[in-house]
Amino acid sequence: MTLSMDYYVYVYIDPRNFEEFYYGKGKDSRKDAHLSAKGDSAKTRRIEAILKSGSQPIVRVIAKGLTEAEALLIEKTLLYKLGKSLTNIATGHFANKFRPHDTLHIDLPGFDFKSGIYYYNVGQGEHRQWEDYRKFNFISAGQGRQWARAILGFNVGDIFTAYLKGKGYVGIGQIAEKARPIRDVRINGRPLIDLPLKCKKMNNNIHSDQKCEYVALVKWIKSVPASEAKSSKSYFMTANVRASLNNQPRTRAYLEKAFNVNFGELAR
Repeated sequence: MTLSMDYYVYVYIDPRNFEEFYYGKGKDSRKDAHLSAKGDSAKTRRIEAILKSGSQPIVRVIAKGLTEAEALLIEKTLLYKLGKSLTNIATGHFANKFRPHDTLHIDLPGFDFKSGIYYYNVGQGEHRQWEDYRKFNFISAGQGRQWARAILGFNVGDIFTAYLKGKGYVGIGQIAEKARPIRDVRINGRPLIDLPLKCKKMNNNIHSDQKCEYVALVKWIKSVPASEAKSSKSYFMTANVRASLNNQPRTRAYLEKAFNVNFGELAR
């Protein structure tokens, strides 16, 4: 199938001060459609004010001969660069490819370094034990779809800090293998469920993809027994299995000092 190369990206400029106030993409006569548009948007009010002043908005095509995907990406780039001074309502397609404007003051996982940095809740109980995780180099979650989805969100290379409820932070690790149903996991050639685990109920619902435990193999960078957990008071914690630490610079700084690690170096 041949892709259409008829798309372009255009800009509206206020002739009274030469400010760019709207970016868009389209083909054919799309760029002129806003001149007769009605409504109460900031864009429409700006155009009406220009017309009332006896002038006309300056409309210019700034990139042409594009596929729709190319046009959308260029549009989003321009919106990202000048978004705070524009009348565009939508953030544009490809928004998840651009870092949030309010994160320029911090190193951001996925942008300034490759891997994500996460909080992981051990969820200790009848289906999982921290001592097993630490001894056999894995983490897990499951016994329900929402918890399985959470651990499946980890990717190989992601850095995480392990939190043990009622104790504190007990380890810093890196995902070595993406999570799989426990029945499919082997460690040093042996099925995980055949290992001498302290937890005796990890194999509950083992044949159900919806309810079984999901296991991700990990490399422990730093780990401690529960009795040596690092205080979590006044620092980030949640009952969720997995949560991003992107917007938790204070917690990240505390953990770097407590475990003598550098998240930025680990995640590159």
